[in-house]
Amino acid sequence: MALDIVLADEAATIRFGEDMAIALKRGDYVALSGDLGAGKSTFSRAVIRAIADDAFLEVPSPTFTLVQSYDLRLPVAHFDLYRIADAAEIDELGFDEALADGICLVEWPEKGEGALPADGITLTFTHEGEGRRVVIDGPAPALARIERSLAIRAFLDEAGYRDATRRHLTGDASVRAYEHVTSGGARYVLMDAPRHTPGPILAHGKYYQQIAHIAEDVKPFIAVDRYLVSCGLRAPAIYETDIEQGILLIEDLGSEGVLDAEGAPIAERYLESTACLAHMHGQAFARDLPVADGIVHTVPDFDRDAMQIEVSLLTDWYLPWKRGTPASEDERQEYIAIWDGLIASLSAAEHNLLLRDFHSPNIIWRPEAAGIDRVGIIDFQDAMIGPSAYDVASLVQDARVDIPDDLADGMLARYLFLREEQGGFDRQRFSRDWHVMAAQRNCKLVGIWVRLMQRDGKPAYMRHMPRTFRYLTQALSHPDLAPLRVWCEKAGILATES
Repeated sequence: MALDIVLADEAATIRFGEDMAIALKRGDYVALSGDLGAGKSTFSRAVIRAIADDAFLEVPSPTFTLVQSYDLRLPVAHFDLYRIADAAEIDELGFDEALADGICLVEWPEKGEGALPADGITLTFTHEGEGRRVVIDGPAPALARIERSLAIRAFLDEAGYRDATRRHLTGDASVRAYEHVTSGGARYVLMDAPRHTPGPILAHGKYYQQIAHIAEDVKPFIAVDRYLVSCGLRAPAIYETDIEQGILLIEDLGSEGVLDAEGAPIAERYLESTACLAHMHGQAFARDLPVADGIVHTVPDFDRDAMQIEVSLLTDWYLPWKRGTPASEDERQEYIAIWDGLIASLSAAEHNLLLRDFHSPNIIWRPEAAGIDRVGIIDFQDAMIGPSAYDVASLVQDARVDIPDDLADGMLARYLFLREEQGGFDRQRFSRDWHVMAAQRNCKLVGIWVRLMQRDGKPAYMRHMPRTFRYLTQALSHPDLAPLRVWCEKAGILATES
């Protein structure tokens, strides 16, 4: 069903261009129809400048050049077909190549009828009073993206941020996306986290997200965020919420991370992040966390089903990709049995809040602060109650970066020292549980990298595979993990990837 919106003036048209820039993705063809002066060029300039994050970028009209190309985060080709004599000329302008690389904005698409895709996004501009009306049509998935972006604009307007400019910040391996929002001279982060679409039923009438306790809305983020702050840790302040739609406006903790310009770990920042975990693990955890009036989030346990569904990614995704054939039933059952034993042994482990992905992409360094307040924590909506060793393994064996052995040893030593200072800490027990949790996490990751490549079309994550197997080999060095090490050796995966 087409969307119909009214833009009161040129400023509204520019805002609409920003909203569309957030919604567009690689492979989108946008056909812009309307009379001269109806707003097509104003809209196109707004889209291009928003993607470039440069409000003053020179965006000349392609009336005479026929096409202007912009090598941006998302490449843009801006076509004006008014002067072409034949639709066949479109091939000579490199339309197909441009669409494969990024997005194509096409003014006067009527001149290219028959040579342009029939399933593009169409925007029809007409004059209306002092402004203009735009009718938007296209494939349902594209319209859903546009509707979502317009809903976010409405959220900002209703919250009093009517002057807000929006810029793409990042997406992650999930359905969440993030924007920078600037309003009144201040910059914020907007979290766009629509409710998860259920996947196929896997076991016990549940789908993967339910079994693995993946957050399906923004309530866990709100609850855990406020809990971390109450514990003396630095999580972003939350300014505006729409729980139903899954939209949050939160504090921008900055853009400085824990890696240097070459992508290598900065020791001081990793060591302080380790101290953060020691501080959190030295406090009693809470399970029922308030979200809003009458809403409480109960933090789930990192239970047997969750651990097993995660490690099964190795047999379900990695092995079939590596070998070209599925794991045998005997292999699968032996693997499950080994993990059942390891999971059962964790019942005596120290438990606390488990952030789940405490590593370089989710740590913001705040140099203006002091102590552990320098460590800003994000992306914790999937938190569970589980062995405290898990987050330490996640940090010491950072999945996205090579951690030198001396730094890894220093991080563990710092954590153990701080925990022993708190009293009542079993170093030997923790070391054993650390190896089990490191193995569990890396068995999950080797499958996730393949799943992201094959199912989600994100092959870049495969570059982490050799590192993940090096970490797994280190984790399997503990005597208690000998059965899992033997299984991996029989499966032929350690020698080939490490």
